[in-house]
Amino acid sequence: MAVIGIADGAKPPLLAIGEAKWNDTMGAAPIEHLRHIRDLITSAGRYDTTGTKLMCFSGGGFHDKAHAAAAADPDIRLVDPATLYGQV
Repeated sequence: MAVIGIADGAKPPLLAIGEAKWNDTMGAAPIEHLRHIRDLITSAGRYDTTGTKLMCFSGGGFHDKAHAAAAADPDIRLVDPATLYGQV
């Protein structure tokens, strides 16, 4: 998933990139994959990635390493069903 904003006369901002899994519990690997994708997009120079959020959506929840990564980096968002449906 990718969310791109609008910018007049400047590089459009890449607001977020993400990955979704329904039946799997996510660990740190998807976060590292999203970081790598963001780095590639940054190198290409087409989008402004300075504020890009890394979004992980999981119906099965998240392992401790994913929670630790999100706690250490405000650009990482973990979204489970409770968060998605406003039950948090």
